[in-house]
Amino acid sequence: MNQYYQKDLYSILGVEPDADMAKIKSAYRKQARIWHPDVNDNSQESILRFKEITEAYEVLTDSHKRSQYDILKGFNTRKESSYTSNTSNTTKSQAKKAYGETNYAYTQTKPRTESQQKSRKEDYYTPNEEEKSSFSQVFENILDGLFTSDTRREKKTKKPKPENGRDINLNVNIKVSEAISGTHRTVNVLHSERCPKCEGRRFINGSKCPLCRGTGEVSIHKKLNVKIPAGVKKGAKIRIANEGNKGYNGGKNGDLYLFINIEESKFFKYDGLNVICEIPITPFEAVLGANIEIPTLCGNVSMKIPANTTTGQKFRLSEQGLSDSKSKKKGDQIVTVRIEIPKEMTSEEIKLYEQLKNLSSHKIRENLLND
Repeated sequence: MNQYYQKDLYSILGVEPDADMAKIKSAYRKQARIWHPDVNDNSQESILRFKEITEAYEVLTDSHKRSQYDILKGFNTRKESSYTSNTSNTTKSQAKKAYGETNYAYTQTKPRTESQQKSRKEDYYTPNEEEKSSFSQVFENILDGLFTSDTRREKKTKKPKPENGRDINLNVNIKVSEAISGTHRTVNVLHSERCPKCEGRRFINGSKCPLCRGTGEVSIHKKLNVKIPAGVKKGAKIRIANEGNKGYNGGKNGDLYLFINIEESKFFKYDGLNVICEIPITPFEAVLGANIEIPTLCGNVSMKIPANTTTGQKFRLSEQGLSDSKSKKKGDQIVTVRIEIPKEMTSEEIKLYEQLKNLSSHKIRENLLND
């Protein structure tokens, strides 16, 4: 049986027995700010004091508990209108029935004769042992109901509100080629769940929960293999249902959102759905023409360089660009060629260039000012 009926709960909170609900709540807030364990470095005194004022507050803000407590302690100075529960009347009724209300009082009012005085004891109702036991049981039930069984009834009748889990956001980096063709990624998701030991209350018996260290939550890692669809755009958001933080009391789990970032490439640039790149070619490829391998987002393809190609000339590779999943359109790859002289050449290559120089009669800079 809880022993709080032996304490003065009003003195613990620093209020009068006739204090209304607003004064009780205000007094509790003031006391809580002073004695909260976090404010006092979790000292033993603050922990015990905080626990005491909290339990006092829980009793005095419950009309049913407060009414029964006032009956037991004899706090009758509060106005009758402040009692909002009918439980006190029920309790009094139980006590009267247990002790025999109809035969409890002495019914004679006139002076008694000697013979009447001899039979005086017969005019009073004397409860037998069974009835005394019944009254005692009612008193015990009042106390137990004030602090124990009433709490259990409240837990059964008051269902906690559903609480939805929070969403989780993750950034995922992919290559351009993966954005085109689609890919898979293994992501490491960090879930936050309510601590199973303290059930989110952070404290156990006045001390910080040893499992969650007073945070009320624990972290759980989970690996998920997720699919990145083909044609995904930079900044796209992919939703994976029910893979966020856990919901409670029938609430829904949160969702996992993947924010896609396409890594920039030194080789590829983008213009809408078109992919742009620059390819070096040798002088002899430019003069004679050639078939060369060109990297694309979906692998290498062969591209023909015609004879007498110049630096800066552009070539188009049809439908080798990005795809638009909505319009079903696909861009092209634009290739710009650049004639490049090798940095290191053999002596034979140099001799051939010297022969070409002696053979050439072209004056390519002759008309610079006339253009």
